[in-house]
Amino acid sequence: MRVLMTGGYGCIGSWVATQLIEGEHEVSILDLKRDTHRLELLLGPDQIDRVRFIPGDVTDPGAVLRAAEEAGATHLLHLAALQVPLCRADPIKGAMVNVVGTLAAFEAARALKGQVDRVVLASSAAVHGPGEPGGEALGDEVRLAPMTHYGAFKVCNELNAQVYWLDHGVSSVSLRPWTVYGVGRDFGMTSEPTKAIKAVAAGRDYAISYGGLQDLQYVGDVAAAFVRALEAPFEGADAFNVRGDVVPIEAFVSAFEAVVPDAKGRVSHGSNQLPIAPSLDDSRLQARLGPLPRTTLEQGIGETYRRFASLREQGRLDLSDL
Repeated sequence: MRVLMTGGYGCIGSWVATQLIEGEHEVSILDLKRDTHRLELLLGPDQIDRVRFIPGDVTDPGAVLRAAEEAGATHLLHLAALQVPLCRADPIKGAMVNVVGTLAAFEAARALKGQVDRVVLASSAAVHGPGEPGGEALGDEVRLAPMTHYGAFKVCNELNAQVYWLDHGVSSVSLRPWTVYGVGRDFGMTSEPTKAIKAVAAGRDYAISYGGLQDLQYVGDVAAAFVRALEAPFEGADAFNVRGDVVPIEAFVSAFEAVVPDAKGRVSHGSNQLPIAPSLDDSRLQARLGPLPRTTLEQGIGETYRRFASLREQGRLDLSDL
């Protein structure tokens, strides 16, 4: 595959790029500037040099089309987005990046339909509202009821993806991650479990600001789901929930303390449940693209802590997000 990525320098993007490079695929990243600091946590200099940087603005349809042509892209992976806090602070800018940027990716795929096989894009569990307390896991075909601009933009993107299939035959897969954790997750509403692990690796305490249930998904598994969505046989336009370990924050803290005894008493948390359904059913995703890898919470926490500890020992642990 020759994959053009938007948002490729973000957390999930860096892990996807790593898996694609390790799988001997060609990777190009469209972005305003080259910023490899997350890639440097995962890849060596020679591997990073294999990732082509194409400067451009995702909100500019012409720039996205030119990048896809330059990359000879067979697949578009659209991850570029402004997260919940930034969309709340500036909804218009959020819509430009999150909605117009998505339309630009689909317009490029439409213009290059004989070249580009499909678009894979990051939606979000934020397309769902809070759900019923103690209710069953929500399927991915229930009525969507987001409570943030970010979630509303993602719903818009999923609907536009269906229209591009109906009008132009552009295939697409939308994946809806929840709380993604792991090295490189340093921004966004649900980045706090990762920051807690990093803080303890740095010898600090950390207070997670919320509580309740969360679906904790190891970033390596989420990246693998995006890679599978790129390479598996697929035609049409569909959106799928992604699922990891659905646990209360207390269970995350307990698992952390069990895996890393130094974490004992260092991580606290609030009590407010985030306004997104905590338990989503991924059975359709597993049936269509699975089986997908599932790293246990203990394994994911342990791997994340070991990576942070190694970076600390190398003097490369960035604490600017804490």
